[in-house]
Amino acid sequence: MKSNKFIEELMTKSADELQQDLVAAKKELFNLRFQNATNQLDNTARIKEVRKNIARIQTVISQKARA
Repeated sequence: MKSNKFIEELMTKSADELQQDLVAAKKELFNLRFQNATNQLDNTARIKEVRKNIARIQTVISQKARA
C-alpha cells in the first residue's frame, strides 16, 4: 500500500527531517484550504490525504521521542 511505504520512509528519517516534512505538509494544507475557499481547488480529496500525512508524521515523531 501507498501509506505503508510512506510510513516506512518516515521511520528511516531523522527528527530534523521529520520536522521539515511536517512544516512542508502544514504549508501545503494551508495552500489547499486557501485554494478551496477561493474555488480554485480541483482535487478536494487531497486535503484529507495531507491531513492524514500530517498525523502520520506527528505519530512517528512522538514514537521516536519516546524511544
